[in-house]
Amino acid sequence: MKLLNTFPRLHLLAAGSLTFILGLGFVFTASTPAEARRMSLEMDLETSQVQPRADADKALADESEADPSSIETDLADIAPTGDAGAEDTLTSLAEDPEPVIDWQEFKIRSGDNLASLFDRAGISYGTLLTILRGEGEAKKLEKIYAGETIAFGRIDGELSEIRLTRDRLNSLRIIPTENGYKGETVTVEPEIRRAFAAGIIEDSLYLAAKDAGMTDKLTMELAGIYGWDIDFVYDIRKGDRFEVVYEELYVDGEKIDTGRIISASFTNRGEDIVALLYDNEAGESDYYTPEGKSMRKAFLRTPINARVSSPFNLQRRHPVLNVVRPHEGTDYAAPTGTPIKSAGAGRVRFAGWKGGYGRTVIVGHGDNISTLYAHMSRLGPGIRNGVKVKQGQTIGYVGKTGMVTGAHLHYEFRVNGSPRNSRTVSLPDAKPVPNQEMGRFKSAVDTALNEMKAERDRANHMTLARGE
Repeated sequence: MKLLNTFPRLHLLAAGSLTFILGLGFVFTASTPAEARRMSLEMDLETSQVQPRADADKALADESEADPSSIETDLADIAPTGDAGAEDTLTSLAEDPEPVIDWQEFKIRSGDNLASLFDRAGISYGTLLTILRGEGEAKKLEKIYAGETIAFGRIDGELSEIRLTRDRLNSLRIIPTENGYKGETVTVEPEIRRAFAAGIIEDSLYLAAKDAGMTDKLTMELAGIYGWDIDFVYDIRKGDRFEVVYEELYVDGEKIDTGRIISASFTNRGEDIVALLYDNEAGESDYYTPEGKSMRKAFLRTPINARVSSPFNLQRRHPVLNVVRPHEGTDYAAPTGTPIKSAGAGRVRFAGWKGGYGRTVIVGHGDNISTLYAHMSRLGPGIRNGVKVKQGQTIGYVGKTGMVTGAHLHYEFRVNGSPRNSRTVSLPDAKPVPNQEMGRFKSAVDTALNEMKAERDRANHMTLARGE
């Protein structure tokens, strides 16, 4: 004890600490290379969490018999990936997740307007006005129609997008910008597939087409193509037949509509009339015969699809006045409000009230030809004196104004001021395929006719396979 007291206290404290550290060193120092290897493996495995301790023992036992030179390489194999792995993890964490849009959708009903729809969505009238004054096509939001769908998208409660869905192919998209809002039309390009339909008329074109699986829209297009040559009220006969190659439109594998008629054949009273769609070099489309003549005439045979209630007759007795007075036109009975089409392109000479004719439109077509449409309930949109009209454009609606006994259209066709029977008068043709395009046209004709034959053969084969 006396000897210990001779050393300063500070020296004793330092000696004690050194002894403690050396003792720890002996405890944790491996006595053999194998133990050193075990300690290194266990420390690495605990750090990287690659495998449990039992696996470390097995690895040590296996490697104790291996070449010592492989130890360094093996250790590198089980080491953590280091900085590269850390960078990948940080990058993944730094990526912002896609914002979730909360949609509120409304089906537009008759009587709805933008103000009421925005109010139901909880959006202020001031925001609506700002949107309508926005950039691009934002103002198109003003025109909405029953059956369309409008949806309001929000992110964290803030308006992020408006979508007005017109149909499956077209919609209007409104998004916020730094300066307000911007609108753009979004059009989906559908997948186009060819389809074939054929039928034999027993009663009417409508019923035969329906039995063939054709839509009303497609049937009306077929009637429109042949409307210059065939009166579908009076010219159709039992046994008449038709074939049609047309487009079907698909979106995401679902059929949404029919497209254009590509080719058609109609047999009426034993006469085959073939119509082929041709896109000319200017990108304009029309229907022609295989010889290049236009299926259209300069005038429609009838301006309305309805039955004749009183034919052209210059010796007819007037039904109201009970005197013989020439009936210089053809009457078509139809419900009030039925659209009336201009028989040809021209300029409106008169639009208004005309005595016993009631509300009337007269169109001049050139070549000293004019047409008259009387007893209308109202005029068509934008129809007034002096405006140009296109063939097939709605110029008015059936009514019973003037000296009449019921709703109908009175239609007159005049040449040099003299009345002609519109149902029998020879109508001038529209322009044929230009001579400089005949080579291109003939190539398109061959393709279309071969396609129709192939579709016909395929349909006949399927019919035979079903045993029909």
